[in-house]
Amino acid sequence: MQAAQPPAPTSVPFREAFLFWLKLGFISFGGPAGQIAIMHAELVERRRWISENRFLHALNYCMLLPGPEAQQLATYIGWLMHRTWGGIVAGALFVLPSLFILIGLSWVYLRFDDVPVVAGIFYGIKPAVTALVLHAAHRIGTRALKNGWMWGIAAASFVAIFAFDTPFPAIVLAAGLIGYFGAQRWPAVFALGGGHANAHQGYGPALIDDDTPTPTHARFSRVHLVKVLLAGLGLWLAAMGLLVATQGWQGTLTQMGWFFTKAAMLTFGGAYAVLPYVYQGAVEHYQWLSGPQMIDGLALGETTPGPLIMVVAFVGFVGGWLQQVWGPDALFAGAVAAAAVVTFVTFLPSFIFILAGGPLVEATHGKLGFTAPLSAITAAVVGVILNLALFFAYHLLWPQGFGGRFDAVSAVIAVGALVALFRFKLGVMPLLGGCAVVGLLVKVAVPYFA
Repeated sequence: MQAAQPPAPTSVPFREAFLFWLKLGFISFGGPAGQIAIMHAELVERRRWISENRFLHALNYCMLLPGPEAQQLATYIGWLMHRTWGGIVAGALFVLPSLFILIGLSWVYLRFDDVPVVAGIFYGIKPAVTALVLHAAHRIGTRALKNGWMWGIAAASFVAIFAFDTPFPAIVLAAGLIGYFGAQRWPAVFALGGGHANAHQGYGPALIDDDTPTPTHARFSRVHLVKVLLAGLGLWLAAMGLLVATQGWQGTLTQMGWFFTKAAMLTFGGAYAVLPYVYQGAVEHYQWLSGPQMIDGLALGETTPGPLIMVVAFVGFVGGWLQQVWGPDALFAGAVAAAAVVTFVTFLPSFIFILAGGPLVEATHGKLGFTAPLSAITAAVVGVILNLALFFAYHLLWPQGFGGRFDAVSAVIAVGALVALFRFKLGVMPLLGGCAVVGLLVKVAVPYFA
């Protein structure tokens, strides 16, 4: 006989929710898929704060937005349960632990990078990161490249950025237009695949169940929409105005704020998709940090909880430190300020999207549009990520350029990492840990055999 299902929770105090979101901020490893899985297990299966269908309804909306979908999903559920402050707390606690951890790791990286132990660890992690980027291209490609049109868009985006150095925003715009107009002629070609159709149900009644009426605060109101948009725009203008007043428009902090505001609007397809744009700006145009440092930052981002896009905090910290934004006597304070500015402008749009668009989503229940442009953009992202992988591989295998020596040891570690990912489905943390140990052993052993 089947056991009787326990009753749905009658309410969740704000304090209980606060403690859960704080805990989630420290355990949200594994990228968006892992983070969403953790939230599903905790909120749908174990705690039953929200039903399966309402959870996936919110997730589908978050996947249509630029920005980290797992953080936006936490913001959405927090908002649905405890109004605006609930959403702000849930979204902020998803990010802040990662920010503090990355600031500490970035400081260690800059201060002790030439220490043999640290150098050895990063020597092993860099090939693993290159393998992870290739694996990401494969993972997204298997989901997005469903027909010849999608393969063609991916190939065109790769050629555009690799051969012609086309800016990432232009690629996103072109792909979106292809999807929009192409769907009018061939709708089936650009249909967005529903990866959650086989979701398991039957976890018992939930606090926010399928038939639970939309709370009053979550119902659409033009006044509420205008208030949220004005508040978000006001916060951004206040922050940028303060930077312009204290740093000038050409100041490093001001330029970081403006650049990462644009980057935040382009994170369709996850962090790997926007990293080429961040590289183009932070490394090539502004020269806030070097290409190898960018790889190291991605490695640190992979090893910390929170969304992978938090790698921008590393870029901000290192750029603020190297550019001495607050002078040579305040390197750490200036770097922390830069990391804070970058994080603020990167995640502010996510909060606006959820708090402003959530009521519209609650009124639709599965009738979301604009999926065709997203399908085309996701296909283009595959080509962009492949270009990023080649960029990483070049700096990894020929650290002094093609005229220098070929790093065979790094090549062997990278191949081993690829085998571990594709053949043995090894997780990110075990992979990075194992490669770090190998790199450390290589750096320790080389002097004895040189």
